[in-house]
Amino acid sequence: MSVAKILVVDDEPQMRRALRASLTAHGHEVVEASSGEEALRRLDAHVCDFVLLDLNMPGLGGMSTCRTIRGSSDVPIIVVSVRHSEQDKVAALKAGADDYVTKPFGVPELLARVEAVARRKPAPPKPPDVLVLEGVRIDFEKHKVIRPGSEEHLTPKEFELLQYLVSHSGQVISHRRLLQSIWGADCGNEVEYLRVVVSQLRRKIEPDPHEPKYLLTEPWVGYSFAMPQHSG
Repeated sequence: MSVAKILVVDDEPQMRRALRASLTAHGHEVVEASSGEEALRRLDAHVCDFVLLDLNMPGLGGMSTCRTIRGSSDVPIIVVSVRHSEQDKVAALKAGADDYVTKPFGVPELLARVEAVARRKPAPPKPPDVLVLEGVRIDFEKHKVIRPGSEEHLTPKEFELLQYLVSHSGQVISHRRLLQSIWGADCGNEVEYLRVVVSQLRRKIEPDPHEPKYLLTEPWVGYSFAMPQHSG
């Protein structure tokens, strides 16, 4: 992987020192922040390639920091936390995180996760610029979904997954293929990632998220996108 500028956000000085030592030893540049508020200031002042984000911080906590960053930036966010429950991982993904690493962790694992998120993937065929599903307007260029009376922004993973499925409409894409296409070749078993992002997408794009007509589940296999006959 090429050299990256990585923002390390953690209120524990010893953790920041350890991450700085490990990351700089592998050639990366490190910017530090001890709070969510400081992280936002650092991102305003620096163009960073990654954010490593702790959750347990005073003031603006990790989840709120993640949502705030994601509201204005597509920078990859990897949560690094002592919290290990599935609920915490799901909440982080919903907040816009790209991956989740539980403390304590090995440096090789962390570097592998960073590389997996960074790895460039071949771009899928370009979907239409705008897709309309029964009055729900998806603007792929602006990463937005416009519903009657409301407008929502697609997170990077929501956008990538929807773009991939729309570009392969009518095909059932396996969980493993979707995970490796969107999260990187080292992924393949983290089906909960898909469940979270698909659930969020359905809430944003389906006329009735509880009875999906377009983003369809193939039980035990994967997902597909059913293109409407008339869209524009």
